[in-house]
Amino acid sequence: MADNIRTKQNKRTNGSRTKGREVPGERYNQRYNRFDEIRESSQLEGRNPVMEALNRGRHIDKIFVKKGEVEGTLKVICAKAREAGIPVQEVDKIKLLNMQITNNCQGVIAMIPAKEYCSVSDILAAASERGEAPFVIIADEIEDPHNLGAIIRSAETAGAHGIIIPKNRSVGLTAVVSKSAAGALEYMPVCRVTNISRAIEELKRAGLWIVCADMKGTVYYNADLKGPIGLVIGAEGKGVSRLVKEHCDFSVKIPMFGKIDSLNASVAAGLVMYEIVRQRRYI
Repeated sequence: MADNIRTKQNKRTNGSRTKGREVPGERYNQRYNRFDEIRESSQLEGRNPVMEALNRGRHIDKIFVKKGEVEGTLKVICAKAREAGIPVQEVDKIKLLNMQITNNCQGVIAMIPAKEYCSVSDILAAASERGEAPFVIIADEIEDPHNLGAIIRSAETAGAHGIIIPKNRSVGLTAVVSKSAAGALEYMPVCRVTNISRAIEELKRAGLWIVCADMKGTVYYNADLKGPIGLVIGAEGKGVSRLVKEHCDFSVKIPMFGKIDSLNASVAAGLVMYEIVRQRRYI
């Protein structure tokens, strides 16, 4: 009898949860599967901390502001951010409530990289200091933080001198990226640029050959990958963007022998990286 009572109480409790007042953001969490990744990024909350970060020129990946309330201090913050080339996105109240950690974000949250970015010249200088031909990874529009973290980890173990990522349509150096890199981010310089094609041209002027991972290229272990080199890896599905591909010197592909015709971006990057290592060090 007691078991029956408990069963009925549980049913009644579960029913009240589904019909009662919805917890703020519960529906959002179900619909937006990237929410947890956003929340794990380092972030600043509140108008004064964000304004101070802007005034000091601190690296900021993106700023979220409450939709419909961009006035007063928030208006100044948005103007300063756009002037500095920082993306600003207006979001609804529910999203902002779920993103905040302090429970008092005052309508603004700034996403801060887990590590300060460097410049292209810093990466080239690192290669020069080690007395090695530059070896640079260019990650074109990698949006999955786990993939970027894994690429950083592979690049560090392969002896690459740095990684270049785009400012837009790409994940930044979030806490998830740092965790996925398993400590490698502490040793790997990462440069964030507004235009990947211009960064490639800068590398070319420094004497690097730029190779693109693409299914229409030469089989990667048959290509000459020795000397100063930059390797471009594109996002899963769409691969390297057309404009970036046009700035590359040549392309290489990884042969596929199974029923599917693609690899995880970080796996593909690792394979080509270590072919570069083999040719640079063992041939």
